[in-house]
This record gives sequence, C-alpha cells and structure tokens, in this order.
Amino acid sequence: MEKLWAQRETNLLQSYDEAVEWINGLIPFGIRPGLSRIEKMMELLGNPERRLQFIHVAGTNGKGSTCSMIANVLLSNGYDVGLYTSPYITKFTNRFQYNGTDIEEETLVKLANQLKPIVEEIAETELGSPTMFEVSTALAILFFATDTFPDYVVFETGLGGRLDVTNIVRPVISVITNVGHDHMDRLGNTLSAIASEKAGIIKPNVPIVSAVEQPEVIQVIADTAAKQKSSLYLLHDQFEETVIEESEMGQSFSFKGPFRTMESIEITLNGSHQRKNAAVAMMTLEVLRQYNALVLDDDLLLAGFKTAAWPGRLELVSHHPRIVIDGAHNPEGAEVLSRAIPKLYSYEKLHLMIAMLDNKNHRDTLKHILPLVDTLIVTEPDFRMKKQAVQLAELIDEMRAEMPNVLAFELIIEPNWETALSKLQQLTEDKELAVVTGTLYLIADVRAKLLQNSEAEKGW
Repeated sequence: MEKLWAQRETNLLQSYDEAVEWINGLIPFGIRPGLSRIEKMMELLGNPERRLQFIHVAGTNGKGSTCSMIANVLLSNGYDVGLYTSPYITKFTNRFQYNGTDIEEETLVKLANQLKPIVEEIAETELGSPTMFEVSTALAILFFATDTFPDYVVFETGLGGRLDVTNIVRPVISVITNVGHDHMDRLGNTLSAIASEKAGIIKPNVPIVSAVEQPEVIQVIADTAAKQKSSLYLLHDQFEETVIEESEMGQSFSFKGPFRTMESIEITLNGSHQRKNAAVAMMTLEVLRQYNALVLDDDLLLAGFKTAAWPGRLELVSHHPRIVIDGAHNPEGAEVLSRAIPKLYSYEKLHLMIAMLDNKNHRDTLKHILPLVDTLIVTEPDFRMKKQAVQLAELIDEMRAEMPNVLAFELIIEPNWETALSKLQQLTEDKELAVVTGTLYLIADVRAKLLQNSEAEKGW
C-alpha cells in the first residue's frame, strides 16, 4: 500500500485533459472479455460496488434509450440516480451522470488519480493492464459509491453480458432489451450464441425484464432465467404496448402489465422500437414498485417518460434543411430506421449519408437502407476502425445489381465526412429530407458540427 501512495504523490494527473488522455491511452489494450482485472480493482478499492443498487441493462440496441427512460422516471420521482452509459456522443463526462448532470471534471481527475496506481500495479501482474472500459467502469463505481451515493444506479453493459466488465455487479433487476446481429466477431455468429452471452447478466433470484422476440432467443433467455430461479417478464407475454398516436414530435402508447394498466404514456423518442424500449422501462419500474418498495407517483412517472431524451437516435438536428441523425450501425437498427423514416416524415426525395466501421455486418445493414434512398453519400468516420468509403461503395454497387426492389439512385463517394455533410446540405431542398446514419463515431461528429457544439469530444 505504501508503494501505491508513493506513486500517487509523484505521478498525479494534473487536469481533466490529462485524465481523459490517460484513460483513452488504455484503448490499445483492446476489449478483453473477462472479469479478473475489474475484480482485482474492486478488491483493492474495498469492493465499493457492493454498496449500490444497480439496474443492469444489456441488449443489442436500445440500451441507452431504455436506461435514459428508467433514470428519468426515477429522477422525476425524487430519487437520486446514477447513470453509466457508453458510447458518449458529446463529451467523455457524459458516461457518468448523477441526477441528470455529468460528473464534474475535477471529480473525474480525483477519481482517476485514485485509480491510476492501482491500474499500474495490476499491469505489472500476470493479469496485464486493465483496459479503457474496465477503468471507466471502475471510475463509475467509485463516483457513485464514494462521491454521490445514489438510490439507484442504471448501469449499461459495454459488450455482451456474461464476460462484460459491468457484470461485476449484483443488481436488483436485470434488463435485456433485445438481441440482434452485432459484435458477431466476439459474441458468436448465431442469435442463440449472442443471446447466451447477453443472458449472462441474469443472476440467481434477480428478476429479468426483456423485449426479445425471436423464438430461439426467447428460449435461451427463458432457460437461463429458470436455471437461475429468476422471474422473467417478457414483452408479448407478461406485458404489452399498443400504439395510440405517432408524429414527428413523439408518440403515445398504452401499457398493460401483470400489475396494472396505463392508458397513455407519451414519449418524445421516435420509432416503434422506442415504444418497446419504453414498455421495458415501464415493466422494470413496475417490478421494482411491487417487490422493492419503489414509490412512484403516476403524474411524475408520466412526466419522466415524456421528458426522457437520448441523442443521436432519430433526432431532428436541423430544420433548414431537415436533417435527421440516427446511429443505425447494425442490421436491426437499419431495419428500424427504414420503417420509421417513411412513417414519421413526408418528403419528396431522401438523401442519406452513411459511414460504418470495418467490423460490422455491412451487407445486412445496407439491404434495409438501399430501397429508401434517392441519393446515397458514402463517407468515413474519423476513427481508426473505419470502413473505407470506396470499399463500402463497391459493396453497394454489387448489392443494387442484385436487388430488384432498389430503384436508381445517385451514389456519391466522399471519404471526408465534413465535405460529405456539406454536399448533403446542398443537395437537400425544402420538401426533401436528409438522414445521417451508421456508426456513432460519425453521428457524434455530425451532431457536434450541426449544433455548433465546440466542446464536443467523441469516443467509445
């Protein structure tokens, strides 16, 4: 311990920029599934995670939106709420929120300095250096357990579930939004395999809420829940949502669950998938209300849903021209986008700009996009794992020759995303619509530029 204190005195991080640079400097250690390093960090810190009540959220899509809605309803009802999510759209501090406000830069520096000697000590062992995400997760736990002391922490997984770093916690309830074809290089090449990884967050005797719909996925989740003696609340089984109204400004739906019915819940997040996410959030809160003495006022609950927001998901960020941004970076996300855009917006032509990472399922994502567009601008994100625009365009040319339902559209290749965005703006006339989609690394940059956010950062 004396060694740790000596290192702390001589090797302090002096500023927010230094702290973020140190944490991001761990990115080259990659994503290394497993809990051994986070367990060691927690042990050296006195296991602060044991002092918190976690709502643990996994899933292929919709995790962030679901987390936001749960946290916002709790906050509107007077609870102190911690929220840990990734990736961030605007700034590194977005990951760590207490009562709707980002962690203070000074607090982040303090906690990073607390972690740094521990990280360096572990790096010298056979475990190897903790990764960026492991250190970020440890920082989140410290922030909540030693600095802010929330009643609940809404905790989003990073990748998968079973071996995800966040699985260090024992939650009061677990949530799996859905399971789709993403991160197949790490989680498995079948839906059942991916579902098995997601189901790894289900703990003994801890209830689980989910909106998974594929039969083989339901089977995996149900079998895991039964094995763990965990009560399963499944969409279309224990609870339902029914649309009432949809518009550009939001939507409303009714909720029917095992404990009660809510005639109308309004949300500003668009798309049918967001109703499912809201229904999952509502069911999660209902389980806590029934079994954990959670007290919710109905008026405040409805206000919490109505004011919940999540950037970069079917978000209208410009009116002249109209530009919608949506981080549809996998096949399921692209399918949702392809259904939502014609339903929510009227337009004479659709101009779409897309960039993707190299390790994504490009063909199955693009098959939902191509039938929509009058113009398709292919670009590249400012990120090391980018898919080259020329390569993506070659695949698009192959696909449109194979797809009889795709009408003629103009294909523009512009690797520089800022130039591509300028072309998109120039193309889009008053009665037309522009959409920017694909990787969230592109969405983060485009959003910052269009909203003139000079403080914007971006990262995983």
